[in-house]
Amino acid sequence: MLTMFSCPKSFSGHIDTIQRNAIQSWTKLLSKPEIILLGDDEGTAEIADEFGVCQISRVVRNEFGTPLVNSLFEEAEKAATYDRMCYINADIILMNDFMHAIQRVVLEKPQSLMVGQRWNLDIREPLDFGTNWEERLVTQVARQGKLYPHFAIDYFVFPKGIWGEIPPFAVGRPAWDNWVLYRARCQNIPIVDLTKAVTVVHQNHDYSHHPQGWMGAMKGEESKQNIKLAGEIGHVYSLLDVQYCLTRKGVKRKVTPYYSPYYMYQLLVRLSESHRYLKPLVHFIKMI
Repeated sequence: MLTMFSCPKSFSGHIDTIQRNAIQSWTKLLSKPEIILLGDDEGTAEIADEFGVCQISRVVRNEFGTPLVNSLFEEAEKAATYDRMCYINADIILMNDFMHAIQRVVLEKPQSLMVGQRWNLDIREPLDFGTNWEERLVTQVARQGKLYPHFAIDYFVFPKGIWGEIPPFAVGRPAWDNWVLYRARCQNIPIVDLTKAVTVVHQNHDYSHHPQGWMGAMKGEESKQNIKLAGEIGHVYSLLDVQYCLTRKGVKRKVTPYYSPYYMYQLLVRLSESHRYLKPLVHFIKMI
């Protein structure tokens, strides 16, 4: 079984709609997961009560009022009933292929970290979770969805207690999700990409929840702090750094040719750790 945890934003406007869609989709999974909502933002307690899930209000925040990742993971692991955990962003819709994929990977690599890409989709209204809702959503994704690049990770499935000390990253800001991949690689934890086996839907939204909008959330002071806490750009890994993927034939090793652009980029990143004059070049390439 699985314990899922998430830290929703305030339930207002369009964010209210998409977070309700996401959380309700989790409650529809046939292999019923335990669901924990963390934080005390507007509406969280009421939503937890409405959908019959757990809420933990105590979350440590930074000076900007943003919840800290280490606090989220610590509180969730203390409260979790099950030994397998899933952190997930509160705007992500899941379907039953997600649970099937986890079960398949656990049989082959029980101590692995599971991650994957998301499909971006415009959803403005509450979803109809009636008959065949998954089939209808998959069809909509095939027609209108866009597969997001490899640098954003919206969910992590992992065994409880594998991380050790997590830096006090600000959730919802860049780099912390990429650091998780780096930490897993450092600890020789197999990372399995579920992208080919699951349809994970991210509901597009604006950044009105941040006073400075997208620029504030993605490029502001908290972003800079996260990158520093991660250990700078050299520890910002992506799904291209993942060693395995789930296919129809099971978990298979991913092969990245040594001559690929990303391999060459990562080699440059690693060289820049000992040759600091290369760091401006790494930052320039990262911005392209």
